[in-house]
Amino acid sequence: MNEALDKAQKVHDGEALDIKKLNTYFEGHLSPFEKITAVKQFPGGYSNLTYLLKTATKEYVLRRPPRGAKIKSAHDMHREFEVLSQLQPVYTKIPQPVCYCDDATIIGASFYIMERIKGVILRNQIPKGLTLTTAHFKQLSTECIDTLLALHQLDINKTGLVNLGNPEGYVSRQVSGWTKRYFNAETDSIKGMNKAAEWLQSHLPQTQTTAFIHNDFKYDNFILDLNNLHIKAVLDWEMATVGDPLMDLGTTLAYWVESEDNKALRAFNLTWVDGNLRREEVVTYYASQSPLDLKDIVFYYVFGSFKLGVIAQQIYARYKKGFSKDPRFAGLIYVVNACADNAQQAIKFNRIHDFR
Repeated sequence: MNEALDKAQKVHDGEALDIKKLNTYFEGHLSPFEKITAVKQFPGGYSNLTYLLKTATKEYVLRRPPRGAKIKSAHDMHREFEVLSQLQPVYTKIPQPVCYCDDATIIGASFYIMERIKGVILRNQIPKGLTLTTAHFKQLSTECIDTLLALHQLDINKTGLVNLGNPEGYVSRQVSGWTKRYFNAETDSIKGMNKAAEWLQSHLPQTQTTAFIHNDFKYDNFILDLNNLHIKAVLDWEMATVGDPLMDLGTTLAYWVESEDNKALRAFNLTWVDGNLRREEVVTYYASQSPLDLKDIVFYYVFGSFKLGVIAQQIYARYKKGFSKDPRFAGLIYVVNACADNAQQAIKFNRIHDFR
């Protein structure tokens, strides 16, 4: 079973950290200080770079933006550190933040470190040494939505989380912002993405609510307990803010790949495996536990699909420009096309499932 735990590996070519500079920095910022003896890199993820730092008695995780990234809001290390710091008193399923550094001379970019939580991370395949049944996936998919609901139901005023964002006009800003990001990163002409952007702009919901939202909520951002596969911690908070919780749900639904969906989308989630709730069931369950009106769920799903397509497009564009040599990124253009197709099918049939 221990082989199923998430493990760091050899650092990718061109992505090494300067241990000497890190030790010099940490000596003045960590108390008690222990010398870093080894650095490894976690293999998962398509965005920020994540490293394991080892000392004689402790392990830390370091996060930094990817090379070539210019999307500040999606790779803001200070923001992610601040979100974790504000969540710390009111939410338990997070790694504890340790320190933040804005001195780019240390490793070439700003970064922060947090405690390492050991556990299982489900990426695009079940880890070796782990057997998951349909019952396990039913538990996980239900607990996933329970965890999302718990975040959406935090009291943003009492906790001070309200200061993390500007909820006024949030949905409109998100649509226009992600549209701009898409065209800034465009490499191929994809009609489905262009049409989705136009449709979203002309179908903004009339009613919007405000809550604390994660904005990248999916299986591979969970650390699961090895013994019972319950969610121990939620990761990747760089896009967390205060805004419409149904935009958050829409993004989760876009990641919630079903077996009938384009196989290119399976790179992100194991929700297509038997036992998981279906997208329609996710919406029904969320609605049963929330007072929110989900009548505009197609809009939120189309937005989530468009947003996921933009994220894949941005990473693909950086790969095309030579900022990364990760071979996984070469096929991301197929993900963009698949997201565009799902958005168009949802618009055509006015539903988020059974497109074929």
